[in-house]
Amino acid sequence: MDRVVVRKKIDKRILIGGAAAAVLVLVSIFWLFAPRSDSMSVTRDRLTIATIESGTFEDFLPLRARVTPLVTVYLDAVEGGRVDQKLVEDGAHVTQGQMLAVLSNAELQLSTLEKQAEVEQQLNNMRSQELALTQTRNSNLRDLNQAETDLAKARRQYDLQKPLSERGFVSMKTFNDTKDDLQYQQQRLAILKQSIGQTEALQSSQLQQLRIASSSLNSSMGIARSNLGQLSIRAPVTGELSGFDIQLGQSLQQGERIGQIDSTGSNKLQADVDEFYLGRVRVGQTATADFEGKTYRLKVAKVYPQVRNGQFQIDLTFDGVAPSSVQRGQTIQTKLTLGDSSKAVLIPNGAFFNDTGGNWVFVVDKSGNGATKRQVQLGRRNAEYIEVLSGLSPGERVITSSYSGLIDKDRLTFSSGE
Repeated sequence: MDRVVVRKKIDKRILIGGAAAAVLVLVSIFWLFAPRSDSMSVTRDRLTIATIESGTFEDFLPLRARVTPLVTVYLDAVEGGRVDQKLVEDGAHVTQGQMLAVLSNAELQLSTLEKQAEVEQQLNNMRSQELALTQTRNSNLRDLNQAETDLAKARRQYDLQKPLSERGFVSMKTFNDTKDDLQYQQQRLAILKQSIGQTEALQSSQLQQLRIASSSLNSSMGIARSNLGQLSIRAPVTGELSGFDIQLGQSLQQGERIGQIDSTGSNKLQADVDEFYLGRVRVGQTATADFEGKTYRLKVAKVYPQVRNGQFQIDLTFDGVAPSSVQRGQTIQTKLTLGDSSKAVLIPNGAFFNDTGGNWVFVVDKSGNGATKRQVQLGRRNAEYIEVLSGLSPGERVITSSYSGLIDKDRLTFSSGE
């Protein structure tokens, strides 16, 4: 007879275990293939990849330098005033001391005359005081001379009467009067000498102070006359006048810049240098410039430490013969030597350095399908290469283009860009 076939059911525990295993597999697949926050896929075409190599590092810095005058002296209106005369035109060659323009300033002229009259009055008062002191000194000398004469007379009288008094030819009263007169004259002379000494010390001090005050007043008067003389503008040095565009009747303010005088026949080069090299550029370093097929030697004459827009300036002067055909304002390509050449591991210079500061780079995997972030230590750099101190070996490939948007990534995956 027929039997009923009973279908066996799958154990629920097996079903739960299988489902859990499937979920785990899916999570693992997602974990392996899903993009991570510290990784990024980039198009290979937008990257510049260079190979690390071993070679000679030349420690130089290419600069674009401008030809400027070796010496520039600025002309300022030391005293303000109206332009009465303009004796030379802009661009003229002037010699030291040559008159350039004449200003007028009625207020300054009147003030100078008043000061001169005041100084002369004070000087006259001082001369009167000095004369009075001299007369007092002469009067004291006469009194001293009179006292010494009176003392001499009293001593002679005493010497004459003393032996006569002892013999009784002169009365005791007369001799005592003579003796008292001698003592009086002696005391009088001593007191007079003491008084004259004190007066002389005081007068000498007063005369010294008067002479100092007189010298100060004369100096003040000289300064006032010098200020008045500044209304006549003269060339302080010999050279080429430029920027001298004042007009007759124009009013100039005190201290206003009215032009400049540039040295003729002597030039220097002025270049802007990236602030990265501020600690490495020093006065005395050498440089070369190629001009019209010739190489000229230069040296750093001055370093301006002020940084503006990420750059500072240096002055370069020709060491020896300078090119005669250069024109002011012309630019010349120069090469500044910062150090000696040496063997080193080199990485091509690129925009990556500005993003990382030379602390890390993206190193391309051996497969060529991606790149990994690596800490490195870089040293000197020039326009072409950067010296590798540690972290990279010759033959390895690194990304040298800009790391914009990649700074927070540790891993890059290359894509074809299709």
